[in-house]
Amino acid sequence: MFNKYNIIVVGGGHAGCEAAAAAANLGSSVLLITMNMATIAQMSCNPAMGGVAKGQIVREIDAMGGYSGIIADKTTIQFRMLNRSKGPAMWSPRTQNDRIRFAEEWRLQLESLPNLDIWQDTVKEIVVKDGKASGVVTSLGIIIESDAVILTNGTFLNGTIHIGEKRFGGGRTGEKSATGLTEQLVSLGFESGRMKTGTPPRVDGRSLNYSKMEEQWGDDERGKFSFTDVDLPMEQRCCWITYTNEAVHEALKEGFEKSPMFTGRIKGLGPRYCPSIEDKINRFAERDRHQIFVEPEGWKTIEIYVNGFSTSLPEDVQLKAMRLIPGFENARMFRPGYAIEYDYFPPMQLDLTLETFRIKHLFFAGQINGTTGYEEAASQGFVAGVNAHQRINDLHELILKRSESYIGVLIDDLVTKGTEEPYRMFTSRAEHRLLLRQDNADARLTPIAHQLGLVSDERLEQVKQKVEAAERLVAYMRSQSVSAEVINPVLDQLKSSPVSQKTRLFHILSRPQVTIYDLAKADESFADLLSQYSKEEIEQAEIKVKYDSYFEKEIEIVNKMRRMEDQEINPDFNYSNLVSLSKEAREKLIKVKPRTLGQASRISGVSPSDISVLMIHMG
Repeated sequence: MFNKYNIIVVGGGHAGCEAAAAAANLGSSVLLITMNMATIAQMSCNPAMGGVAKGQIVREIDAMGGYSGIIADKTTIQFRMLNRSKGPAMWSPRTQNDRIRFAEEWRLQLESLPNLDIWQDTVKEIVVKDGKASGVVTSLGIIIESDAVILTNGTFLNGTIHIGEKRFGGGRTGEKSATGLTEQLVSLGFESGRMKTGTPPRVDGRSLNYSKMEEQWGDDERGKFSFTDVDLPMEQRCCWITYTNEAVHEALKEGFEKSPMFTGRIKGLGPRYCPSIEDKINRFAERDRHQIFVEPEGWKTIEIYVNGFSTSLPEDVQLKAMRLIPGFENARMFRPGYAIEYDYFPPMQLDLTLETFRIKHLFFAGQINGTTGYEEAASQGFVAGVNAHQRINDLHELILKRSESYIGVLIDDLVTKGTEEPYRMFTSRAEHRLLLRQDNADARLTPIAHQLGLVSDERLEQVKQKVEAAERLVAYMRSQSVSAEVINPVLDQLKSSPVSQKTRLFHILSRPQVTIYDLAKADESFADLLSQYSKEEIEQAEIKVKYDSYFEKEIEIVNKMRRMEDQEINPDFNYSNLVSLSKEAREKLIKVKPRTLGQASRISGVSPSDISVLMIHMG
């Protein structure tokens, strides 16, 4: 029935979509198997993309030829650049999206790829021959052969949904769970665990009183994720903010005795940084209110996502408590919130390529690796898709360094340190976050994607022109001066100390109060010059000037670390023979199989003295 495929991708969520698209764009024949073609790229939880650190990931995926940013831009109902009041390392784009249109656009994108086929079915088993993944067996009893398999099962592996005392199987509300795969992988020697996530109720927007809430509009000056030209929706929708109160908290507490979290029915750990509402009022008992974001699910639907009210309490308790929130007095629920437990596989069983150690040509990506979030999943899917193609064609693998991308930080954290709770990306996880900004993702990663064959010569040239233009503008400001008579009136308005003589534009712009457009107000010739540059080129130049000394220090640190990062360790290195290593270090090194000394140094339990032993042994 089926011809052999180069790559089979199991699961049609965000990881699966990016994995299938990347592999297909590189030239592999790809089969994407999904349980339901109607829910490809479903936004199971919040209909939003990006946010703090997550927005940087979406821009990185886009810079490398992925589609998450483009799809998010096309289906945006509101755009905001978060953390604008902080430094550029913290600026994080976020979109509220039309849930239905997002899934539709992803499906249309996948259907447009000539090397990609889709099959609706459930995978029950991986075919393994000679230690390699060589196909799958579906619930229909069909055996489909392939050269590699990528598992992106999301929350479906033995998924169990909890609502109060009710418990039933499901990978998502209204959809059945997937069984069989976990059991097979465990029988092959893989270690598995359980994790938990949750989602809030959805309500009828017509039943809400928005006059009791605070309006939250998007940015007046629209931004976007993609570095390509994407037609953005002309308008934006309003979101709202309201708050819980003590009456809400007391109503929720009435259901605690039936809470699957507090009665121990849920064993898996949930995301610490995105707790349920019952967890919030239990852990932060001193707070008398919590913020609730009221977010539309699309342009035309009346469905509202109650962000901040994730819960697994009984549905009657949910409704009673929710109606005590200002603006929700007459709220009508479409469906209650719920918690879901699912199987995952601790990611220290993976190489940096996301290929498993135990079974060659088998890759894991997304929540199966213990992560949470569309963006984290999509980035892993992209990397797994690229590496599956590279692996079966004996081509150079894609491993992004921590100093190159948030995606590199994410994957290095997972396979080096592992995770026992749903892993979520934060800017604080990246030690070089000033270099890993959202605005320069194309300069960092598009050249790498071009070498792989994922982006065109034309797109690479556009990136080069942008970088060169910003450098020319910086060079101009280094070389040109402005007189005290011209610049001091502007500095006075900005409450910045005056200068006593002609001063380089570069040094004036280095002041925190001064923007590049303030310089243009003072210097007409500079204003004429700026008009020849794009908004992105001007922004790049301004950031380069303001953070010049910081960049130098960061680059110096990266260069110092590069010696260890570039010092590769033979994958067959026998740590058991190094008696000078501590017992814990030997066990961890054997388990993780680090690629480099740098990666080895980040393994929990491996001390600096252990690294010294390795360095001496390696000469």
